[in-house]
Amino acid sequence: MIYMANDGHISKRRIRVLQVGEVSFRAYCFLRKSNRAFKIDNVLALVPIKVKGNTVI
Repeated sequence: MIYMANDGHISKRRIRVLQVGEVSFRAYCFLRKSNRAFKIDNVLALVPIKVKGNTVI
């Protein structure tokens, strides 16, 4: 996921979505190693990751 924080900082994160609401969602962030809340409007791009065996495609 490419995400823009409220201060305008852009980061690339690998996440696992846990719960989706109307304006935000909760996900485990592998960068911060914790559950985080993200605003849907601040998501710039999402790309699903497929795992085949031990290889990420």
